[in-house]
Amino acid sequence: MKPVKTGFFPPIDGLDSRLKLSFGLMALIWLTGLVGHFTPLMEWPALALYVLGSFGIVFYRGAKYGEWERMYLSGGNLKGTLFWGGIAGFFLFLMDIINTVIYYTNGGTPMAEMEMLLVGRSLLYVFPVLILAEEFLWRGIMFSAMIERGFNRHLTVFLTALFYTVNHFAVAPVGMFERALMAMMALPIGIIGGYVVLRHKNVWGSVLLHLMTMVSLILDIFVIPKLIFG
Repeated sequence: MKPVKTGFFPPIDGLDSRLKLSFGLMALIWLTGLVGHFTPLMEWPALALYVLGSFGIVFYRGAKYGEWERMYLSGGNLKGTLFWGGIAGFFLFLMDIINTVIYYTNGGTPMAEMEMLLVGRSLLYVFPVLILAEEFLWRGIMFSAMIERGFNRHLTVFLTALFYTVNHFAVAPVGMFERALMAMMALPIGIIGGYVVLRHKNVWGSVLLHLMTMVSLILDIFVIPKLIFG
């Protein structure tokens, strides 16, 4: 394969394989989720593949090719990405809280299945790990490979955000209604996080943004319903 030269990076073999790995993992996750949905295992195998696959590719490519900076896990403008990621995360946090209050006061029902997962199965404590896996795959591995490969920047933001949004239907072991609610939250996270990463070439601002919206999700599920319904 002909080495690829992009930006300030020297030529490297393997860019195409990183791109194929990211899309291949996405396809495998979706296929596993679809099959699992019709079995007693549900989407749990797809969710496990999601986390292990994302971390596996990152550490494999980082250790073998030294692609930490290429995948936006290091380098870039760390201070800038954390600043703008924090600002964006704060506004998304407020918007989510306001929307949730409106949703409940207009007759919306609490996310009982998500509450069961987070508390009953103690997944609340590993939620940050899932967020890292999500950011590593969509705004790290896939996003960076698409940009290096010459994809239009705005198309890259849109597609990775769209894939990330649709992925909630493949890996969330809850009903379709609650998946749709999470997907609605995921789309602005993907788009805004994508532009933060695009501007600063560093994924950690999007991670911060994502963590802040996770806090709002916890409030959506555990706090706001109690305040409204008593």
